[in-house]
Amino acid sequence: MSAGAALAGPDGVLRCPWALSTEDYVAYHDEEWGRPVHGDDALFERISLEAFQSGLSWITILRRRAGFRAAFADFRIEKVAAFSDEDRERLLADAGIIRNRAKVDATLANARVLAGWAEGELDDLVWSHAPDPAGRTAPRTLADVPAVTPESTALSKALKRRGLRFVGPTTAYALMQACGLVDDHLEACAARSTP
Repeated sequence: MSAGAALAGPDGVLRCPWALSTEDYVAYHDEEWGRPVHGDDALFERISLEAFQSGLSWITILRRRAGFRAAFADFRIEKVAAFSDEDRERLLADAGIIRNRAKVDATLANARVLAGWAEGELDDLVWSHAPDPAGRTAPRTLADVPAVTPESTALSKALKRRGLRFVGPTTAYALMQACGLVDDHLEACAARSTP
């Protein structure tokens, strides 16, 4: 079997190998990753968390997600857009999140931009960049999974053009994977065939 191929977990179920390092990853892989996410607030949360993940491991973000949700008013765009300078200082002092000034500022700025969009506009924009699944073959190993695609580059450019920050092509592709725009579960992974 090639390196990076689907592996059997302790329960005998074949999964993407990255999912087997912790129970947190197993649950995230099996229940969330690659499942369609819709709704502006839900997508704002994923964009924000992917930005916070930049330069860190995803498990760091996953284990602090409850802290992020509490700190950022469950990522409700209208509420975060109304955060004050005092809220910003509170966030920068909150040990329950990643206290990176640039990422906190980008999240607040993104909320302010998105608060001016029509309901469903973020959802429509993000999902308009989903590639045609008929044109994609299932990856057999992790080496077959790209970090950037033409669609993620186009999504990144579209989001940046509309004023969003911390949404480069790699972050945009991670968003596409996490939110089900692409199915990058490996060919032999049990989650790939799960509806």
